[in-house]
Amino acid sequence: MKTRVILVGIGGATCSGKTTLAKHLRRILPGSVILHQDDFAPPQELIPIHPEYKVQDWDSAEGAIDWKRMVKSLEEVKRTGIIPPEHYSHDHLNEQKDIPIDNAIFTRWRDTFAQIDEEHRKRGECVVWVMVDGFLLYWNAEVVDNLDVRVFLRVPHDVLRQRRHERHGYHTAEGTLWRDPPNYWEQIVWPAYVAAHAGMLEGGDVEHGRSNGAVPGLILIDGLETSMSDAVEKVCEVLSQEVEDGGRT
Repeated sequence: MKTRVILVGIGGATCSGKTTLAKHLRRILPGSVILHQDDFAPPQELIPIHPEYKVQDWDSAEGAIDWKRMVKSLEEVKRTGIIPPEHYSHDHLNEQKDIPIDNAIFTRWRDTFAQIDEEHRKRGECVVWVMVDGFLLYWNAEVVDNLDVRVFLRVPHDVLRQRRHERHGYHTAEGTLWRDPPNYWEQIVWPAYVAAHAGMLEGGDVEHGRSNGAVPGLILIDGLETSMSDAVEKVCEVLSQEVEDGGRT
């Protein structure tokens, strides 16, 4: 049986709904898994100190992710279809907010992909779906190149800020709880998000700009204008086309 691995990138700012979308897709796609970019953060003691505000900076692209380790893992997953056994995820420790989708959409796409999976197996091909979700997914060219489908969830600044302030914190790779220091969103999170994504959107406008082609085939989803059900519908349409075309996005 030949194995074909399809890496589905689901990027977006913190609190944009990207992990929720990835988990809905995992329920729909047969045998699928999620690789969380957060799990590639360096050890806590190696997180850089912001030069101006003198607190740990978990958000600036240069220091927030161990890019070499992430690229190596993506390449291995792409080659084998298996997440490396030494890889550990701490996502289950984080607050999980349930955002349900329309059951008819879930059932229709689950059945559609079950049929696609069966047809491919009859032809001797096992399709493995890997959702890669992350807040800095499109900053590194090697990461982008490994992704077959590239989705970007976009939510306005004020909504993201409110959602972030309502969270109780994030668990680090070591399992400790990180809580934002005062003004962390305004001084570090949002500026780092803009810096990491301005280059892929027209006019550098992270709230309204269209894709400028820097990230090939980028699928933009505006989170406030699109329900989670509609986002799942849109992405599933793209994925069904991807698996049948067999081409890169």
